[in-house]
Amino acid sequence: MDVRVLADLEALGNAAAEHLVAQVERKPDAVIGLATGSSPVVAYREWGGLARRREISLDRVRGFALDEYIGLDPEDPRSYHAVIRDDAVNVVGLDPERVRVPFARTVAEAAETGAEYERAIAAAGGIDLQILGIGRNGHLAFNEPGSAVDSRTRAVELTPETREDNARFFESADQVPTHAITQGIGTILEARALLMIATGAAKAAAVAAAIEGPETEALPASFLRRHADVIWLLDEAAASRLGQ
Repeated sequence: MDVRVLADLEALGNAAAEHLVAQVERKPDAVIGLATGSSPVVAYREWGGLARRREISLDRVRGFALDEYIGLDPEDPRSYHAVIRDDAVNVVGLDPERVRVPFARTVAEAAETGAEYERAIAAAGGIDLQILGIGRNGHLAFNEPGSAVDSRTRAVELTPETREDNARFFESADQVPTHAITQGIGTILEARALLMIATGAAKAAAVAAAIEGPETEALPASFLRRHADVIWLLDEAAASRLGQ
């Protein structure tokens, strides 16, 4: 495990961009796992900028998003289809036809669409580099506490804490969908490399527990230590409880 503490968001974004551009230089048709949330935004901005400055084409890069709310229309600006399009695809300069986001209208539908998503990832040759964020309760993608380490893409019920955290994108917490479809922890751990980005003091307790605490289903991000190639990029606030 490689844990790096950066002085500010600009430094964090630059470090993430260097890692992502290096991956595309090694493999121009790299498969990148795309995360939503506030932490990866700076990475996407710097990745696109660095690729353009170095004249590195991203035309062949393929992308798979981690998760999506169940029942939210892909055209809804609060959907992760829209977030991935606006914060990643458009900012980085990826080909939207090469980027996929899971989708299910209902919980019942998620079983088949989850299995199809797994097949699509496998057909692409697997994820080369997965970008990740961490929730305040240690969730990974939408794998809430209690998720099994071998879980696959499936429907999950969101905890009240997660819905509360995401309420800022809706008029109220009551409007936040109760379920989501997410890549499983087992799916995530099959990526060849993982890049975890965490910022802000609100993430500090979860970051410290995931890196230094016991490995447990109660904190899904703790399972990342099983991976042979994982980099944590933290700002000083997110790293503030390490070593305590």
